[in-house]
Amino acid sequence: MRLIYCLLASCVVAMPAYARTYELLSPDKNITANIDIDASTLDISAACNGSMVIFPSPISLTLGDGKVIGPTKSPKVVSRTSVDTMIPSPFYRASEIRDNYNQITLNVAKGWNVVFRVYNDGIAYRFVTSDKKTTVITNETARFRFPGEATVITPYNNSSGNNPDTQWRTSFENTYTTVALSDMNRNRLSFLPLIVTVPSGTRVLMSESALESYPGMFLLADSEEPYTLNARFAPVPKRREQGGHNNLQMLTMEREDYIARVDGPRAFPWRMAVIADNDAALASSNMTYLLGEPSRLDDISWIKPGKVAWDWWNDWNIIGVPFKSGINNDTYKAYIDFASRNGIEYVILDEGWAVNRKADLMQVVPEINLPELVAYADGKGVGLILWAGYYAFDRDMEAVCKHYADMGIKGFKVDFMDHDDQLITDFNYRAAETAARHHLILDLHGTSKPAGLNRTWPNVLNFEGVYGLEQMKWATDTDMPVNDASIPFLRQVAGPLDYTQGAMRNATKKDYQPVYDDPMSQGTRAHQLALYMVFDSPLTMLCDTPSNYESEQESTDFITAIPTVWDETRVIDGKIGEYIITARRKGNEWWIGGITDWTPRDVTVDFSFIPGIGNARIDAMTDGPNAHRNGRDVTHLRTTSAAFDSPVQKIHMAPGGGFAVRVTPQ
Repeated sequence: MRLIYCLLASCVVAMPAYARTYELLSPDKNITANIDIDASTLDISAACNGSMVIFPSPISLTLGDGKVIGPTKSPKVVSRTSVDTMIPSPFYRASEIRDNYNQITLNVAKGWNVVFRVYNDGIAYRFVTSDKKTTVITNETARFRFPGEATVITPYNNSSGNNPDTQWRTSFENTYTTVALSDMNRNRLSFLPLIVTVPSGTRVLMSESALESYPGMFLLADSEEPYTLNARFAPVPKRREQGGHNNLQMLTMEREDYIARVDGPRAFPWRMAVIADNDAALASSNMTYLLGEPSRLDDISWIKPGKVAWDWWNDWNIIGVPFKSGINNDTYKAYIDFASRNGIEYVILDEGWAVNRKADLMQVVPEINLPELVAYADGKGVGLILWAGYYAFDRDMEAVCKHYADMGIKGFKVDFMDHDDQLITDFNYRAAETAARHHLILDLHGTSKPAGLNRTWPNVLNFEGVYGLEQMKWATDTDMPVNDASIPFLRQVAGPLDYTQGAMRNATKKDYQPVYDDPMSQGTRAHQLALYMVFDSPLTMLCDTPSNYESEQESTDFITAIPTVWDETRVIDGKIGEYIITARRKGNEWWIGGITDWTPRDVTVDFSFIPGIGNARIDAMTDGPNAHRNGRDVTHLRTTSAAFDSPVQKIHMAPGGGFAVRVTPQ
């Protein structure tokens, strides 16, 4: 194996004598990107603190006429730029974030540039065309080569079949597999983000941003060249038929021989690698948001993030009411009353309010009177959000948005796209723009990662593309605490996520079982509370039934007080798949949440970074002394910081446990 590694290293580093090399340093000079270009190849490589983390990796675009964009004997430097500024980031993990990078733009062909950018935490590149004509992209080449045997943490595609060329339909939901790079499944696509840990120990997270009207990138282990991941892209659908879940999807029956047809001038998606020498730095990265296109909305005052009382996970399972609960007005009025009593901004009507299998959002079931519900909710200070299947929403998008916005509906949760080919990524942007014109917020469920869309269209508040708590209704062999402790370092680097936390039935590892109509979580109550701080979710579900929340009012009060957007976020400590501790600030108040896998942990948290910590109110929810045997056991502590000898505190987390602390300086 060592001989193969040495031969590979000498092969990929050697360049023709006439090749040109351009060096680009990060602002702090810790990361170096080298761009090597000649008539046959355009390669990008990266080093961190002098150690190679990405070997020279060829990148290019192949056009419909056979022309390859990238390699050239006569590159020209268009510009070198350095940027250091603060940008507003509404409905995000911070109210503003620093945009600090060095950039070089190379002209590689008439009408074609490649832009390379280096941040203090990673590198990125994109192709840009000034050509005004329509261009067909047959393929995009990106062969990412890594220095020797590496460890990969990947979400394999959950499509059926063993042929990577047929794995384009996926819900982008899977747990993470840790495997040696050389042992990756070469018949299974991986979706992004994924992490490669190179031999030096540096983490390299591969992802993308500004994914507009272009297919998303998958990665596949090379079948011949060791330590290499190849980019793969879904071809454009040629023929589609209505079908899938309740006839609400469009199933691709035949595909074109190209991946995109684009109208210029335009920029293509950023290919990005977050580079970090510790896990907490990965979870802290804002590169995806920074690389997203700036907001296209001048007025965002109408966009209201918040929490949502959700019906589907708990199966409309309320008790102690004088009516049969289900999809009817009486049930939704009960959800609205619950939301109003607890300061919850929204109630969602999930699947079932529209006539089943018709894919027509204008056909409402007779048990639901939407104008009556809207008026009732308005009187209670609660907004209503409607679930919509992809095809039902897309087939008459303008009319649907206008009709329900005029009625007083506040937004849509659109579901079951289950692809990220060019047609679907184009749909995501069209849906965002159409909804924005009608002042509607969106939650894109059944879709891939945000990839910068939430910066460009901030009315899209949340995205699924994650293995979330809904899986607990049926999953039998999932290790959810490990999954929870992995998400902040992987999927969340791509943007906010619709995980749907908040379970009140909390089970130990041995006691968990899937129950569809009365589900439970794996891990403790404190773990569930902490997820509201650990996960980025501007539009956050309360997944459980109002009956369970009102019998656990202490936990409910804690949840409903937690903000959903923040002025500042700090990842204090963590290790992928094991634990994480995150602190977030809203105004002068701090919220600190921690979770662990099934390993019990005693962690030390230094609260001295909080201004005014010497005189502060403390409201803490921690694992109770018997949480190891009953996940619902939680200890609620209300005190002041004066009660502690030191701002450095030890906190115990039970197996699958966590903690949630609110600090209010006086």
